[in-house]
Amino acid sequence: MLSRIRAAVAGAPDVEITRAYRTSSDPAGAVELFAERVADYRAVVHVVEAGEAAGAIAAALERRAPARLVVPDGLPEEWARAVRSVVGPRAADAGAEPGPGTAAIVRDEPVLSAAELDAADGVITGCALGIAETGTIVLDAGPGQGRRALTLVPDYHLCVVRADQIVAGVPEAVGRLDPARPLTWISGPSATSDIELNRVEGVHGPRTLEVVIVR
Repeated sequence: MLSRIRAAVAGAPDVEITRAYRTSSDPAGAVELFAERVADYRAVVHVVEAGEAAGAIAAALERRAPARLVVPDGLPEEWARAVRSVVGPRAADAGAEPGPGTAAIVRDEPVLSAAELDAADGVITGCALGIAETGTIVLDAGPGQGRRALTLVPDYHLCVVRADQIVAGVPEAVGRLDPARPLTWISGPSATSDIELNRVEGVHGPRTLEVVIVR
């Protein structure tokens, strides 16, 4: 079918397409709006100052108490130190049974299998950007984010978003993102209401999304 379309339009002159839709929004209050919209999705949200980021990360992990936390390469060192202060510095086999004092950081090197990811209790990542109007977090597998599976399989996702990564609307986000990268758009914890309109969380991704927004 596509071949027939290309043949039909071969030699046709280029037509300028007028794109009159809005491409920018007022950035004022973007952080506050982003926090509000993310919370609307039943995510846990914390807005902190830059100097409080490590403490917020450590506090979140202390409350969650994961035995195995996946930590992707490239996480900012300040955040990584906060993780190590709670979870522990040693790597562990994701398939091993946890015991007293065995809380461990799990690295995706060598690449974790689906079963190993499923055995992990959570993951911490940064992000590519956040969208205020929709309360959406976008990952692009960049430093501190890891491959897509890391944030789809574990039941808990702790995501750190810097204020300078938050844009007002989707057009700005699309303009800043690289379409060649593997983009994951996250709007709240995984949830579905397909069956009798009963909301079920954790079906297609993490059941719990916790977001630390750093001003």
